[in-house]
Amino acid sequence: MSTPRSAIWPALAAAALFGASTPLVKLLVGELSPLLLAGLLYLGSGLGLAAIRLVRDRGWKPSGLAPGEWRWLAGAIIFGGLLGPVLLVFGLTRTDAGPASLLLNLESVFTAVLAWVVFRENVDRRIVLGMLLIVAGGVALAWPTATSPPQDWIGLLAIAAACLCWAIDNNLTRHVSGSDALFIAGAKGWTAGAVNTSLALLLGASLPAWPAAGAAMAVGLAGYGLSLVLFVLALRGLGTARTGAYFSTAPFIGAAIAILLLGEATPAPFWVAACLMGIGVWLHLTERHEHAHTHEPLEHTHPHVHDAHHQHAHDFDWDGSEPHSHPHRHAVLTHKHPHFPDLHHRHGH
Repeated sequence: MSTPRSAIWPALAAAALFGASTPLVKLLVGELSPLLLAGLLYLGSGLGLAAIRLVRDRGWKPSGLAPGEWRWLAGAIIFGGLLGPVLLVFGLTRTDAGPASLLLNLESVFTAVLAWVVFRENVDRRIVLGMLLIVAGGVALAWPTATSPPQDWIGLLAIAAACLCWAIDNNLTRHVSGSDALFIAGAKGWTAGAVNTSLALLLGASLPAWPAAGAAMAVGLAGYGLSLVLFVLALRGLGTARTGAYFSTAPFIGAAIAILLLGEATPAPFWVAACLMGIGVWLHLTERHEHAHTHEPLEHTHPHVHDAHHQHAHDFDWDGSEPHSHPHRHAVLTHKHPHFPDLHHRHGH
């Protein structure tokens, strides 16, 4: 059986790709309108992932989503694909990339709060303390000083609103995380990219030269497309709140690139925020959750191997290859082992 911590690596890789994209988007802000840039970022994501999926499957295959799952995906596209990127790009037009990158840690806080309060995911004191430190870092980051360059509060508020949109997106995406990650991320890219780009053109924006458009789409494929694929894979094994916690390492990567690439200043509040947020992330990374728990009967479809949670027979000829995907049923099972709120551990405490 794979350990729950094996899902940490996709979460950290997703964070690295998304974190690196923020200062790169900042470089493109002056060349394109916020709405058009947001559209091209997701258009690059959607087209690139569609091409990867066609090559992988040697043609087009159905999504595999159950009828009741489409509403979750639609909500995720609206908040995460349409609203979030526009708010982020608008915020980047009014604030520096370094503070903006660190402020993106609020996404993990909002994600966790929604997961705990609305979707009843389990929580412990260590995770709560880590989130409080991340919030304190955000306050320190936005706190004005005599020596720090002024940051537009409207820009900071827009970035915080983008974080809330992505937090809603993360919690909605959890409900479809067992399906094809390439399709989920690609569908968000096609829809959000087409809608935002079309709106920008209708409002008077002009298509940029191919080098600028290509750069935006390439950043979108890596920072929004491949990053989201890895994020969905992490959701399967970690649950929403903890995936968001690991993803909160992204702003440090973005801030470091902003300092090195853009030569931005690093005043005292920046380092105070970095320390507070770093301690908060460390608390998340060193969490351990283990207790006796019971799995209720469950029927679903997702890629799996025959581990302790998947001891079932097949009603078709199976060649022994793993992982594989097919409808299967889980019987009642009680046991104890380290776990996170993944696809098979969404139980009360």
